[in-house]
Amino acid sequence: MDAEGGAERPSAAPGLLFGIGLGGFVDGIVLHQILQWHHMVSDVEGAPTTTVGGLEVNTMADGFFHVGTFLVVLGASIVTIALWRQGRIAPSWSFHVGGMLAGWGLFNLVEGLVDHQLLGVHHVRDDLGGPLSWELGFLGVSLLLIAAGWVLIRRGRT
Repeated sequence: MDAEGGAERPSAAPGLLFGIGLGGFVDGIVLHQILQWHHMVSDVEGAPTTTVGGLEVNTMADGFFHVGTFLVVLGASIVTIALWRQGRIAPSWSFHVGGMLAGWGLFNLVEGLVDHQLLGVHHVRDDLGGPLSWELGFLGVSLLLIAAGWVLIRRGRT
């Protein structure tokens, strides 16, 4: 119960965690596996995607990445159940979807800045040599996801 005796407001944590985890799955499944634009370490020396050995390293790195995203989704499920058991009110669809979009955008923003720019382990389009326009577009879409999520979260709270 909140200070006024009503049910506590819903938490944004489950939506954000689901968005981070599912955003990671979208990245790994669509960009790594279906489109094959890059893999986790496709721009690392000694792990080229043009050799069998390099593809083996990248496939294993992609697998560890998917384990991480799975654990985030599992954590989101645990947090959701814990809040439900505490009697917290369920969020509106707008609030929850907004959290997921914001989480996805946060995942992409961090991944784009850390993996693409800071560490340089891969780029959005390693198959094209990692042009800057794709990097900037990826970061731009990340910011749009965060903004759309924020708008939906605010709408869902009212």
